[in-house]
Amino acid sequence: MIFETKRLQIRKLKPSDIEAFHIMQSNSNVMRYTDSPIKNLQENNIDLERLISFYDKPNNNFWVYAVVRKKDTSFLGIIALIKDDDANDEIGYRFLEKYWNNGYAYESTIGLIEYAKRIGKTELVAMVIVKNRASEYILKKAGFTFVKEYICEDLNLLERLYKIKL
Repeated sequence: MIFETKRLQIRKLKPSDIEAFHIMQSNSNVMRYTDSPIKNLQENNIDLERLISFYDKPNNNFWVYAVVRKKDTSFLGIIALIKDDDANDEIGYRFLEKYWNNGYAYESTIGLIEYAKRIGKTELVAMVIVKNRASEYILKKAGFTFVKEYICEDLNLLERLYKIKL
């Protein structure tokens, strides 16, 4: 386990997560504001294996973890801590649609902020497409502040950069 919150455990992804991972990654509502295309089961299996392979790489800066519910170990989604192209520590999250509006994204974000502090991070960034109001609300509630707005080249949509000092 990487860290836990009141209701959640954040752990490394594992091959047995494929069914829920695929449902999440093939849902057009979940993927709407990402630059990742909808993938079939075989493609998602390859993607999951790739994400898992990062755990053992020396000097890895690409950590994507499973978010699971403590009470029944249901796979709810993923949360990430990665170095972006500008060497910032960036967070991101994605959840199965059936678990939206339960506070899991906010709770795991707060947990990730605390975890980032423990491992010596001093600042986190997050990017959010302006139309993704729910995600923007989560970031603001978690203490992130608006930095700038720009056009996301991959999606050709208006995006906002947020930061939080730790």
